[in-house]
Amino acid sequence: MFVCTEPDHANEGGRNRPQARAGGDQSGDDRAVTDTATSPVAASPVAALLVAIDALVAVDPDAVGDDDLAGAMVTLRRAQARLAAVTVGLTAAFDARRGFAGDGSRSAADWIATRTRHPRSEVAAEVRLGRRLRVMPGTTAAWGAGEIGPAHARRLSYLAAGPRTAAAFPEGEALLVRHARTLRFDDFERTCAHWRDAADPDGPEQRRGRDDDLRRVDLSAGLDGIGMLDGYLTATARAVVGGALERIERELFAADWADARARHGDAATVALLSRTGAQRRHDALVEMALRATTAPRDGRRPRPLLTVMVGYETFAGRVCELAGGTVVAPGTVAELLGDDATLIERVVFDGPNRIADVSPARSFRGVLRRVLEVRDRRCGHPTCHVPAHLCQGDHVVAWSHGGLTTQENGQLRCGPHNRWRYSHPDAAPAPGADRGAPRANAPAEQRQRRPVAGGGDGASRGSRADNAVTPVLAPAAERPRGVASDPGGAGGCTR
Repeated sequence: MFVCTEPDHANEGGRNRPQARAGGDQSGDDRAVTDTATSPVAASPVAALLVAIDALVAVDPDAVGDDDLAGAMVTLRRAQARLAAVTVGLTAAFDARRGFAGDGSRSAADWIATRTRHPRSEVAAEVRLGRRLRVMPGTTAAWGAGEIGPAHARRLSYLAAGPRTAAAFPEGEALLVRHARTLRFDDFERTCAHWRDAADPDGPEQRRGRDDDLRRVDLSAGLDGIGMLDGYLTATARAVVGGALERIERELFAADWADARARHGDAATVALLSRTGAQRRHDALVEMALRATTAPRDGRRPRPLLTVMVGYETFAGRVCELAGGTVVAPGTVAELLGDDATLIERVVFDGPNRIADVSPARSFRGVLRRVLEVRDRRCGHPTCHVPAHLCQGDHVVAWSHGGLTTQENGQLRCGPHNRWRYSHPDAAPAPGADRGAPRANAPAEQRQRRPVAGGGDGASRGSRADNAVTPVLAPAAERPRGVASDPGGAGGCTR
């Protein structure tokens, strides 16, 4: 059995020594470690740690059972996070005491990088993080306990050191650390972005102006006439261009897969496709240009769709982001609202007009499908990141077993996880699969509420007159994820 435990620093008499490898006497390296354990420095935490690591190194991964191996994936990473926290703390002390100056080194980063042969940029980042942690007691405590990792600490340090957010960080640290403990990292980053915008209301518009000034696309000629494509797209432009490119690339993938199945039958795999993913994206970009040049001048242009969340009494100010989760400035929403072609969708949480609750259809379509997309945002499997628009509507209680097509009985699953669920009927349900239980990927407010698309007139999408925009106000501290669709079918915003 593979068990990860913290070393007992009080052990004496060599009880922390690693066991000899099976099948022979100890090697010279093993004897060296054992001898170290009997030396006067064996009582130090660092020496005990080295002994424990030697014991872990001696473990044969092939001899570890599946359950123990799965447990080690979590336990070891938490221990690794705690060790990283200790390392950064000691590095900060070394830097503050100027322990590097004795041999003429100019900085702690120079001294450490030279002796450990680590990249100087990596060590300098540790030194910088250690300095910031001096004013981040909540982050330091959570990291030292293994509840968060180095990436969380770095993300929080940006807010603690930001010239426009540093003043608000001491008050907001407890909230942010609580989210870091419980949310998936991508959701945590989104929460940090919303908190940043609440702490610095003018920041989003300044960043929007910067991105607008920096927008560019360069297509330069290389050797033999090849093209070198480079650019800087705004958030909404990336959503529009990326969304169109993704749709065409999926069409090309379907064609490649059909060709592979025709040539290889059931033995077809992705490795047998005629094009790589990068090559398909290249061809999709060319196809997108061809379709643009052949489209009629008076052809119908895609209409941006805004999703408006109504009924979040605990929301604060603006929660603006694209469907992919990119946080954008309120001015971006204002521009879309100023376009008469923009469609506005209202989503009411626990409102009185539950007009989209039940459908006689076998599959989730129309308003019910949209409800699942707004609520779930991605595949319902707790380890999956496939976005909602690529997922399939699935019944919690199967249709064949009498399950109804309702939002309470609906969930989104990507194709593989939808098939996995029905091929593993005895497996424990994923967190949040039961509509009566909180979803693992939903904010606390959504765990208590059920969204219903549409307004009193029964329309979920319509003109500006059909669906009025209802601004939602709430405290700046609580900032769950907003929901949005895509402008032009590929991006959008929530207010």
